[in-house]
Amino acid sequence: MSDLRELYQEVIFDHNRKPRNFHGMANANHAAEGYNPLCGDKVKIYLKVDNGVIGDVSFEGSGCAISTASASLMTETLKGRTLLEAEKLFETFHTMVTGPEVAHLENLGKLEVLCGVREFPARVKCATLAWHTLHAALHDDHHTVSTE
Repeated sequence: MSDLRELYQEVIFDHNRKPRNFHGMANANHAAEGYNPLCGDKVKIYLKVDNGVIGDVSFEGSGCAISTASASLMTETLKGRTLLEAEKLFETFHTMVTGPEVAHLENLGKLEVLCGVREFPARVKCATLAWHTLHAALHDDHHTVSTE
């Protein structure tokens, strides 16, 4: 179990040091901003959606290692997914990090590295900020998402 926890931590650190899809997107047709006042995390999610499929996704912002890694992993996971699949991933991810025990983690892949966050309630908001911001972008909600 210790080796698995160390592997998970290394993946999180890697995505924090070298976040994937970390850039703005001029041709995005969906976008939203999010803010976590507890930690000071800020994120903007950009989506390029065509015919109900996420063709491209990126993010900008600043935040703690958990927030940045979660956004980075999320963007990697969402490319090529349908909007329905993105909504299901949002729900499954949210259940994974907020539930009392790990539910069936279908199709979460690398996102599972964030499952330990549920043991640290203050960090759950860091891990879910990008996801709640994604949800707002998918629904064209232009209000800044707040974890408070």
